[in-house]
Amino acid sequence: MPKQKTHSGAGKRFRVKKNGLVKRSKAGKNHILAKKSTKRKRNLRQGTYEDSTQAATIRKLVPYQK
Repeated sequence: MPKQKTHSGAGKRFRVKKNGLVKRSKAGKNHILAKKSTKRKRNLRQGTYEDSTQAATIRKLVPYQK
């Protein structure tokens, strides 16, 4: 049986951790930063975990990250 391909976009954006949670970076840190407060931009730097409803779909897109 052939190998599954990793979805190239999802492979760059998500990591599946050892505990099974899907880690991602927060959106909104690329442009239009002048109107955002320093506190808001600082909090956007931290990673977060994907919601459980989306995590199952993402795990199918990145099959070899376990």
